[in-house]
Amino acid sequence: ASGGLWQVSHDVRGVAAQNLCIADPVQLGQWEHRGARCALTILSDEGAKAVIDYSCGEGGFGHSEITLLTPRTLRVATQGIAAGAPFNYVLHARRVGNCPAR
Repeated sequence: ASGGLWQVSHDVRGVAAQNLCIADPVQLGQWEHRGARCALTILSDEGAKAVIDYSCGEGGFGHSEITLLTPRTLRVATQGIAAGAPFNYVLHARRVGNCPAR
């Protein structure tokens, strides 16, 4: 999978999806902390599956498994702590095109 314009949703059908322009799909692994400055570590990258851990300031952290379903479709299982509370969910991401020119 490559960078570009990605549509990200909690629903496999893309209901209530958000569009996000990213340079590297690994960034989707820290969805709960998007926009935060986090240190990301790739624990494994086996082509169709990557596992990452990340740690952000103020006690936030996460662990994500990113699975490549097709060259344009990813499944992101993510869990961790954000704002002092646990999170655990699955995201569905689909590459819908290139990022708009600025």
